Amino acid sequence: MSGEGSSLVNDNRKVALITGITGQDGSYLAEFLIEKGYEVHGILRRSSSFNTGRIQHLYGKPACHTGGRMHLHYGDLTDTTCLISIITKIRPREIYNLGAQSHVKVSFELSEYTAQVDALGTLRLLEAVRAAGLAKDTRIYQASTSELYGKVIEVPQNEKTPFYPRSPYACAKLYGYWIVVNYREAYGMFACNGLLFNHESPRRGENFVTRKITRGVAKITLGLMEYLELGNLDSKRDWGHAKDYIEAMWLMLQQEEPEDFVVATGEAHSVREFVERAFKCVGREVVWKGTGEAETGHDAQTDQLLVKINPKYFRPTEVDLLLGDPSKAKEKLGWTPRVTFDQLVKDMVEADLDLMKRNPEAPCTDIFQTGFSEQLHKVVLN
Repeated sequence: MSGEGSSLVNDNRKVALITGITGQDGSYLAEFLIEKGYEVHGILRRSSSFNTGRIQHLYGKPACHTGGRMHLHYGDLTDTTCLISIITKIRPREIYNLGAQSHVKVSFELSEYTAQVDALGTLRLLEAVRAAGLAKDTRIYQASTSELYGKVIEVPQNEKTPFYPRSPYACAKLYGYWIVVNYREAYGMFACNGLLFNHESPRRGENFVTRKITRGVAKITLGLMEYLELGNLDSKRDWGHAKDYIEAMWLMLQQEEPEDFVVATGEAHSVREFVERAFKCVGREVVWKGTGEAETGHDAQTDQLLVKINPKYFRPTEVDLLLGDPSKAKEKLGWTPRVTFDQLVKDMVEADLDLMKRNPEAPCTDIFQTGFSEQLHKVVLN
């Protein structure tokens, strides 16, 4: 495993640990912290398939890309022993807990696993910091979620809005939120919750609706797919760009006192709007026909079928509207989103067009096509 040696316990350096480093947010955060001179450590789950596509460009040639300032460790949020071992060894100044089973619909099918990782995993991490004797020295960021608001009580939602979770994922994250608050108050730990609203990018997983749309638009444009199948078109979300949001995470840990923050754009758009903007990026206008589950989207010029409704993509309990109020983050962190909704959609469509032209069968994480996955795992194992 990488990261052996006495240099890892030099407390004068900026050392950060990221769980979920292979995900969308984790990969952007690793880049961000490396650029700021951090030594970055990531926890990597061992699996039968390689899922390191988002960080291959960082770790494949560390001397070129990161100056050797990136280390990966096999571990899991369900394993307390490994968490204590890793944290005791590297003694991080900052921990970003981004690891999770983060798909809402999947959480209905894997409810117990979601609770193990998203709820108890947070508790294990907090306890590992205490066991390592770092409760007063390590700052912790907890990736919370706008899904806590669920069946919303008020619009927009801010840090004082009551929670009403509507999925096993949101319920698990609710425990994570409150255990962070509890440990902050009980043990004086510098631990913050980031109530991040939906944030997307070309690195978003394909099982999330935004990436499903942009990948589908790219495939339809290239003649690789006939039409998109989607669920609730009228569900509205506050969508921002992940690169903007990871800066807010970092800013939370640079404050004098730990607090919880909503991170959002303050604008809401429907899935229908996202579809329309995505097709507009390739020069196509969508017109809608029918209602309910029989509604379809067609090319305004050719009448080609572009979108169908498939009931299997509806959640058992829908969340119709999530809209955040980022006033506190703007006031106290000096944070504001830079990427507009239109630019976000454009970036994602263009990235998927490029990816599908190069390799129509490429996994959604293989955005860099660098081919280092297998080598990366061998390095970590050594």
